[in-house]
Amino acid sequence: MAKTTSATQALGKAGVAFTLHTYDYDPDAGRVGLQAAESLGADPARVLKTLMAQVEGKPVCAVLASDQEVSMKKLAAVFGGKTAAMMKPADAERLTGYRVGGVSPFGQKRLVPTVVDEAALLQDRVFINGGQRGLQAELAPADLVAVLNAKVASIISE
Repeated sequence: MAKTTSATQALGKAGVAFTLHTYDYDPDAGRVGLQAAESLGADPARVLKTLMAQVEGKPVCAVLASDQEVSMKKLAAVFGGKTAAMMKPADAERLTGYRVGGVSPFGQKRLVPTVVDEAALLQDRVFINGGQRGLQAELAPADLVAVLNAKVASIISE
C-alpha cells in the first residue's frame, strides 16, 4: 500500500503532526468507518468518516464519528441551505479524486466547504481517512479543523 497520497501530502505541506495506520479494508463491510474502527481497535467516536453531500446542489464535505449518522437538516443549516442530500458515489469520486471507502477531506481535487461535527473536538486524537482504502491518519482534531478551515457544528441525527 502506498503511504503517500494527496491527503498525506496535504497534511505534510500544512506542517501537521500525524501518524499513519493501515488496516485490512473490507469492501463488503456494511459501514466502512465502523469496520476501520474495529480493525484499528479504536473507539468509533475517534474514527471519523468523510461524507460528500450537496446543500442546495452545491458540494460540501461532512466529517463525523463513524458510529453516527449525519442529519441532513442540520447539515443544510450549517451552510445556509434548506435541503441537503448525499452525493452519488461516482460524483464524489470525480469531485474528490478518491475512491469511495478511501475519501479523505484532505487533498481533494476541488476544495469544498467542510464541517466537522463538534463531538470530534472532545477527543485527544482522531483517525481520518488517509486518502486510500485501508489507510488512516491519526491527528489532533484541532489540526483537522485548522487545515480544512472547517466549520464546527452539531450535525449528528438525534
